[in-house]
Amino acid sequence: MAKSPAKKVLGVGIIGAGNISWAYLTLAQKFNNIEVKAVADMNMAAAESRAKEFGVKAQSVKDLLKNPDIDIVVNLTVPAVHYQVSKQILDAGKHVYSEKPLTLSYKDALALQKLAAKKKLRVGSAPDTFLGSSHQLARKAIDDGKIGKVVSGTCHFMGPGMEMWHPNPDFFFNPGGGPVLDMGPYYVSNLINLVGPVKRVMALANTGRKERVINSQPDNPRNGEKLKVKVPTTYHAILEFENGAAITVSLSWDVWGHKHQNMELYGQTGAMYVPDPNFFAGDVIVTGEDQKPETLKPWDHPFGKLNWGHKNSQTDVIWANYRCAGVADMADAIINKKKLARCDISMVAHVIEVLTAMMEAGEKKKIIKLKSTCKRPEPLGPAQAAALMK
Repeated sequence: MAKSPAKKVLGVGIIGAGNISWAYLTLAQKFNNIEVKAVADMNMAAAESRAKEFGVKAQSVKDLLKNPDIDIVVNLTVPAVHYQVSKQILDAGKHVYSEKPLTLSYKDALALQKLAAKKKLRVGSAPDTFLGSSHQLARKAIDDGKIGKVVSGTCHFMGPGMEMWHPNPDFFFNPGGGPVLDMGPYYVSNLINLVGPVKRVMALANTGRKERVINSQPDNPRNGEKLKVKVPTTYHAILEFENGAAITVSLSWDVWGHKHQNMELYGQTGAMYVPDPNFFAGDVIVTGEDQKPETLKPWDHPFGKLNWGHKNSQTDVIWANYRCAGVADMADAIINKKKLARCDISMVAHVIEVLTAMMEAGEKKKIIKLKSTCKRPEPLGPAQAAALMK
């Protein structure tokens, strides 16, 4: 009997029909090796509504996990059940791609990594923004020696709080929440992309306000409701990298204004200003020994093309959004039997250990030496990114 040809397009199922599922379902259509087949949710009405909107099947979680047309399941549930749901997906014999954070503990991340290896399945996780045009351009400039060896740097994500825009911000201020697990994955993932793995972590943490007041959309019926804050909301950490670099990371929901760059890296022969790692594009600026800033010429990278938001006579809010790039890259690794995808759990588990060590160091006021390491993900140049797209 002739051997059937390898699949060139992998079926994708989505568990979790909340707001973020709309972006995944919309953007998955841009990639040539994945096709969303079904959506599931504990709330069947939500699954049916989202499935109807995109012309896919609505299923129960149990039926989706049994669906033979699905190879990869994207886990878009709330962070508190990410581990439980991802384990369930692996137990069903499917590959997993999770929204961030992959898990709330390094122990759980390691358990998923071991289970996936045992079952010969893949696990990947957001964020995939470090695959964006600007961050890959920054990676190329560093690899080409544009600023010399990176020796230090700073990262800042600081704002007044999630209750200012999120209609239901409760989980951000409960155990498992906080700015480290929410925004830290973007910064740490991109630092590993640019600099490499982390060796040691030290941090301080505090809580700016013990109570928050929801004040988001004007029509939110919860506006004015008070929330108790049960986790630290400000962290200042120093990460020591295996290459010797020491980089400060500040993550806070207690800051009403600042003038810090999102990310700055200082090398032996120059400096680099890296745009917000929460997004796929932006200007990369370098300063050499002449101390004159130079904006690097944008390259023709498909993940830098503006494709998202709205544009009209009064506003011009449009940006590059290629969420699902990590799913497509993992599908490519599966189809072509590559050892590692770029958002592979071998890196993501290290990210989780860095983040949870940051939280532990902030609580215990001590230096923590990490147990894990990882390889820098392979760069994703314009031609490689274009090969993933329709």
